[in-house]
Amino acid sequence: MTPNSSAPARTAELSSPHAPDATRRRLIGLVVGIALLVAACAASLAVGSATVPLQTVWQALTGAHDSEAARIITTLRLPRSVLGLLAGAALGVAGALIQAVTRNPLADPGILGVNSGSAFAIALGVGLFGASSPGQYLWFAFAGALVATVVVYLIGASGSGSVSPARITLAGMALGAVLSGITSAMRLADDRRFSVIQAWQAGSFADRGWDVIVPTLPFLAAGLVIAALLGRSLDAIALSDDLARALGTNVNRARLLALAAITLLAGGATAMVGPIVFVGLMVPHVARWISGPRQGWIMVLCLVYAPVLVLAADVLGRIVLRPGEVAVSIVTAFIGGPVLIYLVRRTKAGKL
Repeated sequence: MTPNSSAPARTAELSSPHAPDATRRRLIGLVVGIALLVAACAASLAVGSATVPLQTVWQALTGAHDSEAARIITTLRLPRSVLGLLAGAALGVAGALIQAVTRNPLADPGILGVNSGSAFAIALGVGLFGASSPGQYLWFAFAGALVATVVVYLIGASGSGSVSPARITLAGMALGAVLSGITSAMRLADDRRFSVIQAWQAGSFADRGWDVIVPTLPFLAAGLVIAALLGRSLDAIALSDDLARALGTNVNRARLLALAAITLLAGGATAMVGPIVFVGLMVPHVARWISGPRQGWIMVLCLVYAPVLVLAADVLGRIVLRPGEVAVSIVTAFIGGPVLIYLVRRTKAGKL
């Protein structure tokens, strides 16, 4: 993409004399987000096929209550809530990074082929190595996300030697379509063997526990650290590549680090819970509406608001078909579809 006429306006906004007002708005947004996150965590622990009083939830967490309800909370709902927190935060920050790197307001982790790469690698793991549980195919999912992102980056950097956001976007969409087609063909060829990954591909928190959370934590932590270090560079890149270079930013290195963070975050979240759509698309827009164009603040707000969305979707999925449940990805798709249509129709959607 080339520099556009919004770059001077963005530069002025980044150096606005009303910084105290902007900071106050961001802090208020952060406090509200934290409050919503606490409420979402409480609902995630208390609501399910059977609703547990919040007092019992607190007693179960502190070890002051020993009952069947307490055991359900500590063994089933607590790891599920932690899973929602981690996956939501990772997908939200990854979405903010992708939109900043590609300067595409409609981008999300799936656009780089992360979901398709993970699904393809898991299919290989099941077909060739007999992987049959979340703990076993976790590593295949993560490796697939890594390889897909690297391939997309290499294609985006081919030709001129500089990384093109447009080529990255097109390469990710093309690679994702190819890998999804191959994975579907493998499943149709031997549906019984590949039935073990149906729950994963549905984007569900069911049958997930500490066995998939603990191994992924170091990768998510590394991705968040890298993302935290990229705030100023992404602010410059959002202006345009030429202006970013003029401001002293190493654009290719920043994009490479951003893609590494995206792989760690989106790949880790996808490996844990499967493909959850639209979270990385919707939440950065909410964060940008609160914070303005500051990428550092956008990522901080995504870190808070994305888990709120994921946990709320999980709670909603548990209660709409009691005693059964709807997968988280289905709920977020119902929410995200109208949001995507709205964003496409917005005339200002292209102005990041």
